[in-house]
Amino acid sequence: MNIKRFFRHVLLPPWLARQTFPPAVMRRVEEAVRESERTHRGELCVAVEHSLDLESLWRGQSPRARAEEVFSQLRVWDTAENSGVLLYINWADRDIEIVADRGISLRVKQDEWEAICRAIEQSFRAGQFEGGLLEGIRRITGLLAEHFPAASDNVDELGNRPVML
Repeated sequence: MNIKRFFRHVLLPPWLARQTFPPAVMRRVEEAVRESERTHRGELCVAVEHSLDLESLWRGQSPRARAEEVFSQLRVWDTAENSGVLLYINWADRDIEIVADRGISLRVKQDEWEAICRAIEQSFRAGQFEGGLLEGIRRITGLLAEHFPAASDNVDELGNRPVML
């Protein structure tokens, strides 16, 4: 176990992530996801986690492994066209992960997702939390719209509200 990482997670107060992403910002993120999903048949889910629990830390769970776990827990995989995408923010680790279901990951290379994550992280380092998150959503929207353009019967299969874990 990385002791520095352990203390970063344990000592990080939950209110810090909520202060960075207050309800007004989360409403704008929800609206951005809603607007996004009007342009494609994919499903986009945003999750912000302030820190990992002690068991996850003890096991040395990586942010990527946690993102995959959240992807499953939030049932982002449960879409008709396997076109769900999770944008996961691990606040304590300052890490952004994108997990894409098999339908979209067959069409979009991992390095494209990674580029979006790095751009969001760069915005966050500059203190542009809302802007970075909305830009990430915009870029994910572009990929989903390219590969799963909207249809006349565009069904919203997952909720649009971002999740605070």
